[in-house]
Amino acid sequence: METAFIQSPLGITKIRGDENGISEISILNEGDVSKKIPKQLQEGVSQLQEYFEGKRIRFDFKINPEGTDFQQKVWRELLNIPYGKTMSYLDLSKKIGDAKAIRAVASANGRNPIWIVIPCHRVVGTDGSLTGYAGGLWRKKWLLEHEYPSKQQSFF
Repeated sequence: METAFIQSPLGITKIRGDENGISEISILNEGDVSKKIPKQLQEGVSQLQEYFEGKRIRFDFKINPEGTDFQQKVWRELLNIPYGKTMSYLDLSKKIGDAKAIRAVASANGRNPIWIVIPCHRVVGTDGSLTGYAGGLWRKKWLLEHEYPSKQQSFF
């Protein structure tokens, strides 16, 4: 498993993966930037940098998140939330076939190991409010505003 650290507007971004794909993207509050990016991570790093520069709205590098079957199901559904759009936890629960599973869906969302690429930040409260984000609500707000199609006005 290879690891790289890059600077992003949200802090130091940690990227882990191997020949099977990227298995982790997370944001750290501090750390050192990698001087060399391992070959297996170069495409992921490049696409993340393009995303932060506003030049990319979709990722197409190989991902390989580790999780339970239920978590994988939730994460696959997260991939269907379009750039610049949000979905409530309740709607996400309905999409996976069980409106009563809202807490389990929220838990799986919070355990997403590939931030930004599997867009857990696009899930909001039923009333549109920002709720829970492992990286802090300020990062969730930044990501949603970054993706919102109208740059002239704030998303929140």
